[in-house]
Amino acid sequence: MIKSLLVAIAGLGLSTPAFASTPVEGEHYTVLDEPVETRVGDDRIEVTEAFWYGCPHCYNLEDPLNAWVAEQPEDVAFQRMPATMGGDWNQHALAFYAAQELDILDAVHEDFFHAIHEEGESLTDADDIAAFFSDYGVSEEEAQEALSSFGVKSQVNQAHSRMRAMQLRGVPALIIDGRYVVTPGQAGSLDNMPQIAGALVEQVREERAD
Repeated sequence: MIKSLLVAIAGLGLSTPAFASTPVEGEHYTVLDEPVETRVGDDRIEVTEAFWYGCPHCYNLEDPLNAWVAEQPEDVAFQRMPATMGGDWNQHALAFYAAQELDILDAVHEDFFHAIHEEGESLTDADDIAAFFSDYGVSEEEAQEALSSFGVKSQVNQAHSRMRAMQLRGVPALIIDGRYVVTPGQAGSLDNMPQIAGALVEQVREERAD
């Protein structure tokens, strides 16, 4: 499965024009056979980004996705879910949830990406991650405790279960309302992914209004 995943994230050689039409099932997005339970109230629409810190496409998606998220009304609940495929993927997922537990995720997230893709760091070793976190107001000991805590490991396991339920074979991916999945290959470009997600959010609104 890892091989398939790597092939999926590598297939983005050409850019395409901005998305400017109604998304078509099977062409711009897929529908899960079994919806995944969302973690928000019925009055909100969940949008989940599945990502891996080591994925260059996930890194390049950050700017357009963050810009889109900033424009969304209160009924859209955006969340990130680190991909869990073993090895470095799981180490980065541990880092994500440890940072969340330490209440430094908002400060760390963008810098963690930047360190990997712009400064050549791998940040896959617990000692390296703890040292990185120590620049954000926590001690290396506190970071190590978070990285090895039962709660953080449980969240990684839960993310893995959700990723399997979402039938994801590549990252980045956007999952709307636990039902609709948008990938770079379907969207045609990274910039198109948030636009298609937005159209699907509106589709969910219309479905709920009927």
